[in-house]
Formats: sequence, structure tokens, C-alpha cells
Amino acid sequence: MISSCPICNIQVLTVELEQHANSHFEDDDELQRDMELAHQMALAESNTDIMNGPEHCMGSFTRDSNAQGASSSHTGYSPHYGEVLDQQISCLVRAQIPSKVQEVEGGIMSLLMSCLESEGGSSTSMISGYIDHHQSLSSEDKGWGCGWRNIQMMSSHLLKQRPEAREVLFGGSGFVPDIPSLQRWLEIAWDKNFDTIGSNHFHNKVYGAKKWIGTTECATLFRSFGLRSRIVDFDSTESSGLQNKNGKHGVSQVRGPMDKFLIKNNPPKSSSELCREDAEIMRGRQVLVDWVWNYFASERSDRFTTPRVTVSNKTPLYFQHQGHSRTIVGIQKKKGYRGSHDQYTLLILDPGHRTADLERTLRSKKGWQSLVKRGVHTLRKPQYQVCYVDSGIANSEEMEQLETIDSILVRF
Repeated sequence: MISSCPICNIQVLTVELEQHANSHFEDDDELQRDMELAHQMALAESNTDIMNGPEHCMGSFTRDSNAQGASSSHTGYSPHYGEVLDQQISCLVRAQIPSKVQEVEGGIMSLLMSCLESEGGSSTSMISGYIDHHQSLSSEDKGWGCGWRNIQMMSSHLLKQRPEAREVLFGGSGFVPDIPSLQRWLEIAWDKNFDTIGSNHFHNKVYGAKKWIGTTECATLFRSFGLRSRIVDFDSTESSGLQNKNGKHGVSQVRGPMDKFLIKNNPPKSSSELCREDAEIMRGRQVLVDWVWNYFASERSDRFTTPRVTVSNKTPLYFQHQGHSRTIVGIQKKKGYRGSHDQYTLLILDPGHRTADLERTLRSKKGWQSLVKRGVHTLRKPQYQVCYVDSGIANSEEMEQLETIDSILVRF
């Protein structure tokens, strides 16, 4: 099967697409990765309560081949493997580095709420609570890091809004780690037997790699800390997974970070096929935005509610589609006229935007709509995925079930 590279549009074999696309960003950064690791080691060494010295941390950051083999089995950890994994986690907790984030006085969501309240008309909005905007940087992750940035944005919300999540996330550090540290945490999740399919896809290695990730990796990372992370698929294609008896919802095993979002080169379509495709897109738009509205409306906060804006207790949504991912922080609704459908607008934070631009436009209430609002007409893809985190911490029995990453399938 042939696919188009989303970077240069050259046609390549589908099985070679990821390798080809990653080559656009490979100006060999071995030295940079070595320097990052050395910096992490230096931080760990300077910690006065390190019990085993710097050699111990170096060992814990080296993926032991025997231990790796033990992690591929679901029969339980060997005592030796458990010790190695504990050492890796202990060292990473001390050595992880906070992500660089631009502080916004008052917070991005407070500024957005003020803008939404100032708009005229009869619109109402549902928005999530606190979140920091994490932007992609040309010197670090431009072109491949949007998935990691969305994880950072969701993490900033969880650390601020969910006390139980703050206790377990990233070893209780209380901050959002940088991308290399998140990559280490994902590798540890794989070592714990979470998402063996995804682990095999990446050959059990992601640290230092400029590879796309998606909702699967987001769910895997959060689940490894005991958080109830869920994935929902919105799909119009026939090969998207299983359906239940009513033909609308089902469960589908998620396979790989971007597999379902590859650009396929199909034969030209007839006019009837194009009309049918447009009808599916229109139907899919409505299904998606209805779901997003109901999602945020399902847990309304008792505080911070105004006539125009209601704050939800639900987490933001990691929003994946072909070629890119962003974070949905809310949704706006305008009542339809004379029996027509209500009009929805997604409220989105994009890692590709500069935080300074977001703050400036929101604070001045000028031009912010073009950065944050995305109308239903922009939803032209046949497939979307969202990832969110339910409240609470999983018990040991539930943790075993969370190891397999699946999704709820919503057909349209």
C-alpha cells in the first residue's frame, strides 16, 4: 500500500512511511541526547539523599536486556526485575527535569473565560479548569512533538485539579517533566507490561527519538501511574474495529500511535461516492461535537459558573487526527434557529501556537478567536480520537485490566 508523507507529500510504501517522515527531523542529535543524559546524571548526583551514588543512577537508566525480557511476560515480575525497575523509577524521580513553560498571570483559562463572557449573542460555553499551554519549540520538538506537548498540558491540569493524581504522577514530583523525562516514563510503563503492542511498535525504545506518538501513548503513560485514562474513537470507516449489536458503539483495540491516521492514496472517487463521503463527514461532525458537549457538561463545577460560561470538572481532551494533535479545553454552543441544529465551536489549545501570542490576544480580547476557536466546518477528517482521564486511582485488580489499551468506538 502506498501513502503520502505528511511533510513532503512524496509517495512511499506505507510500511516505510514513519521511517521516511522521521528522516526529515534527523540531523543526528546523538550529542544532544548524551548531553541531556549527562545533565540528568549531574542533577541526580547533586541530590544529597541519593543512597547508592551516581553509578547506581547510570545503571538504572540503562535498559537491562534480561529485565526487558522479563517485562514481556504477564506472569509477573521476577525479584531481580522488580529491583531493577524500582531503581529505574527512583533514579528518574530524582533526575527528571521540569518542562519549560511560560507563566501566564491569571492563567490561560481565566483569560479565555473572560473573553467568552465578553462576547455578544446567546452563546453558552463549557470549559475545563486550570491548564498551562505547552508550546512546541523549533530547537526541541518542532514537527514531531505535539503529542508530548498535549500530554504536558493534560498533566498540568491533573497536577493542579486532581490531588490524587498529584500524589502519583511522576513520582510525586509535583511538576510537569520535559519531553526526554516523559519518554523515560513511557519506557517504564512498557516495562510494567502496559501496552505491549505499542511497545513492540517502538521496539521498546522511545527515549531520544523524534517519533510521533498519539492517544495510545498518552493513555499508557497515565495508566501506568494508576490513572483511569480512556480513549474514544470517532470513525466512519468500515475497518475501524468491532461494533456492538446496535451498530453504533463498540470496543476496538488500539494499534500504534498514528496507524489509523496515515494518508492513503486511493483511486479517484465518483460523484456519488463524494456525496456519500460528505454526508458521512457532516454526520461525524455532529456526533463528535455532541459527544464533546455532553462530556464537559456531565460534571459541572459548583464554582466559577457564570450565565455564559460553565466550568467543568472533566479533564481537557487530547484530540488526535490525521497529521496533528491538539488539546480541547472546552466547547461553545449557539442555539439553532427555527428547529435547526445547535451550532458548536471547539475551544482548542494548539502546541504549534506561541504561548505569548495566546496570552496577548486573550488579554487584549482581540484576535484570540483565530487561535482558540475551531468551527465544526473545520472537522473534515474521517477519523478522530480523544483521550481523557476519569477521576480516582485504580486498585491492583483494575491496574491489570488497564495494561491493555483499548478504546470505545463511536461509529457515524
